[in-house]
Amino acid sequence: MTPDIWPVDPPRTPPLRLRGRTFDAARPAVMAIINRTPDSFYATAGTREVNAALAALDAAVAEGADLVDVGGVRAGQVGEWVDAAAEVSRILPFLEAARERHPDLVLSVDTWRSEVLDAVAHVGVDLVNDTWAGHDPELAAGAAAVGAGYVVSHTGGLPPRTDPVDVTYGVDPDGVVVAVLTGLAEGAARALAAGVRPDGVLVDPTLDFGKTTRHSLRVLRHTAQVASLGFPVLQAISRKDFVGETLDLPADERLEGSLAATAVAAWLGATVFRTHDVRATRRVVDMVASVRGDRPPTRAERGEPAVGDV
Repeated sequence: MTPDIWPVDPPRTPPLRLRGRTFDAARPAVMAIINRTPDSFYATAGTREVNAALAALDAAVAEGADLVDVGGVRAGQVGEWVDAAAEVSRILPFLEAARERHPDLVLSVDTWRSEVLDAVAHVGVDLVNDTWAGHDPELAAGAAAVGAGYVVSHTGGLPPRTDPVDVTYGVDPDGVVVAVLTGLAEGAARALAAGVRPDGVLVDPTLDFGKTTRHSLRVLRHTAQVASLGFPVLQAISRKDFVGETLDLPADERLEGSLAATAVAAWLGATVFRTHDVRATRRVVDMVASVRGDRPPTRAERGEPAVGDV
């Protein structure tokens, strides 16, 4: 099975609506990352201490972030185990201060635990980024109960904080694509059944999670097929291991590779882009949206085309 990777007309997914804002092909969303952890593989300097993290947040907003994703646990196995209480203690003070500082900012919580969402929901959580594919079956219902959107992810069935080693999806090279499409469709159906509103469901093929580098590259170039599921697509590409392994680069040298992959995902229909590098990502996705014909130029000093020239 080899689906068309470069469709003539890039797909458009339904809009995503969070905190009164609409994100779609003409208005792609940049999701800034704030890791409230001491052991993330890559973290903007100072995000571990609340005041420094707030300064990083202010900078991200100034650079064009539409929402911020706040996490308190490293994704991989390296580092200490963090229980729910410790996770809450890491993210809650920051979320409270962020909401006071930026009342209209879309806040996302990166957690797989419903008890963590329950402890921070009063802040006004707009999106729940469940990066471990429904490991806690109550999390989607919790998102629905507080009116938040919900990210449906794909991890190949692996439990939280499992690093993918020798993962396989069968002999067919496109087996991973089929698994991602099937898993996301089923996850989206579960989210809707749990009460998450349709315009708040976001699907994420979750590159690196439950996938080798070759898997992630193949899934990335099939972003159009992910978009064909009929939900807005989140691509979390920034400085990930598949970029590092592809180019043989450490995390602090993966910007160009991340932006190249981001441009491909944007052209193929992704709407939301989770990133450590807000300014650069903002410029890339806006430019791609304009090349696609979805976003007009910000200014037109050379004039506008005559009717029939567009």
